[in-house]
Amino acid sequence: MEYTVQKLGRLAGISTRTLRYYDEIGILKPARINSSGYRIYGQEEVDKLQQILFYRELGVSLDSIKRIVTSPSFDGTKALREHREKLLEKREQLELLIANVDKTLAMREGSINMTDKEKFEGFKQKMIDDNEKKYGEEIRKKYGNKTIDQSNAKLMNMTQEQYEEVTKLENEVKETLALAFATGDPASDLAQKAADLHKQWLTFYWSEYNKDAHAGIAQMYVDDERFKAYYDVKQPGLAEFLRDAIHIYTSRKN
Repeated sequence: MEYTVQKLGRLAGISTRTLRYYDEIGILKPARINSSGYRIYGQEEVDKLQQILFYRELGVSLDSIKRIVTSPSFDGTKALREHREKLLEKREQLELLIANVDKTLAMREGSINMTDKEKFEGFKQKMIDDNEKKYGEEIRKKYGNKTIDQSNAKLMNMTQEQYEEVTKLENEVKETLALAFATGDPASDLAQKAADLHKQWLTFYWSEYNKDAHAGIAQMYVDDERFKAYYDVKQPGLAEFLRDAIHIYTSRKN
């Protein structure tokens, strides 16, 4: 069966503008253009659109989706199996948060007691799951399963006060780093303060602090494009600046 832009848009629940944009960027081209100048989509394009929407639902960027679905080695069946696994993970995360909400409602209605730790379990577990999905393979290979499992356990055992403190500290690292970056000197007092704050932030997750590991993570912020993009999104070069500041910090004797 074939579809015009309007019919395919209605079928998929997306706008015709989105379909035209997908055509413009080369992620989903129509099968042909008819004599009236209308885009016509066939079964192959319908299946590809389904894959694109699966990836979008999972938070994958359009640039990444384009590289995936237009690759000569793209395997649609394998991709569907991967989608299913990731959706199951997402469902598990949502069920955990729903259970957390249900327990909170029950507590407020007076039918159960709920500890402060339990109130944040769903959020902390989601944070762990998201990190595992994005960086798990790399960091486990680099630091070992035992280290990462200990770090995850430490996060899950955080009190409400500790969780709030580490969140506040993370924001302080970002703010101080931005100010230090403006100086252009990774050895400046402000840059070294940012490195020290970063160390303090790490100790909330590590069982013990290690200078070499700290320096290694700083290097990973530059070598891994995902980390680099996270730091450079507002200030290009920030990841390298942080790495340099941390390398100076960890090279000092005290």
